[in-house]
Amino acid sequence: MTDLLPSIELETAPGPSASVIWLHGLGADGNDFVPIVPELALSPAAAVRFVFPHAPVRPVTINNGMRMRAWYDIAAADLNNRADITGVRQSQGEIEALIAREKGRGVPAARIILAGFSQGGAIALHAGLRHAERLAGILALSTYLVQADKLPAEAAAANRDVPIFMAHGTLDPVVRFEWGLASRRALEANGNPVEWHQYPIEHSLCLEEVRAIGAWLGKILPPVR
Repeated sequence: MTDLLPSIELETAPGPSASVIWLHGLGADGNDFVPIVPELALSPAAAVRFVFPHAPVRPVTINNGMRMRAWYDIAAADLNNRADITGVRQSQGEIEALIAREKGRGVPAARIILAGFSQGGAIALHAGLRHAERLAGILALSTYLVQADKLPAEAAAANRDVPIFMAHGTLDPVVRFEWGLASRRALEANGNPVEWHQYPIEHSLCLEEVRAIGAWLGKILPPVR
């Protein structure tokens, strides 16, 4: 039994019928994206529970072994050797536990979105594409696909065509823009429809991007009648 990660929760209305599990980036914590919820301008009729978990604290090689909140260790700056796969799989299991909790609270998998920024986006993609039940969608911001070459063999049939929103800054010095483009191509080759957005920013979000995310969420998670 995987212990549930501590999380911050925010409900846009009582009795949520949908959930967004939103994963922060390296060195941040669950508080990072809480302020974004009101800016998404979701319909008042959409009752959504946002879950912002805190990643475990672990040493990060690329940051001189400093301990910080991280979804996995990063050993090298290049794309192919960047992610510690053992850590990625551990985080995948922790996200599976959060999905199971949402289902236990009455939200079906088809009304759950996995979202994440940077490292968190990598886990959202990795876990979401391998989840056995169909999810509502995956929101992947300023991030990349871990082990893209293994996706065709490992992807769950239920999420072969799950909607994916990807956004990336063209000036990103942390997760390079071309890594995002390569990940998009790999996802589309796998049959996943990707709604792609790019902005002239670095490793961050901008207001136009937040509005696009809100529009996408409103489309993917329409209010239950």
